[in-house]
Amino acid sequence: MSTQDKVIAIIAEQAVLEPSDVTLESTLEDLGIDSLGLVESIFAIEEEFDISIPFNANEPEKSDFDISNVAAIVAGIDRLMAEKA
Repeated sequence: MSTQDKVIAIIAEQAVLEPSDVTLESTLEDLGIDSLGLVESIFAIEEEFDISIPFNANEPEKSDFDISNVAAIVAGIDRLMAEKA
């Protein structure tokens, strides 16, 4: 399963949607994911990929991790995985 597929599955689960309802252009807001759902999504992603996401839920605008849409999240995870390798 690709990074993209895994991220979509995690986000779909948080949003209580089918993975087919989640597109790369979807924002978390579009999907109805609130700040708590975002934090849970980040924890799930960190666990799935064994990475640490530089994200501060209290100050998301100061984070070095783009959560503007699903594609940005996938790109950020790919970058973190490459740095770890």
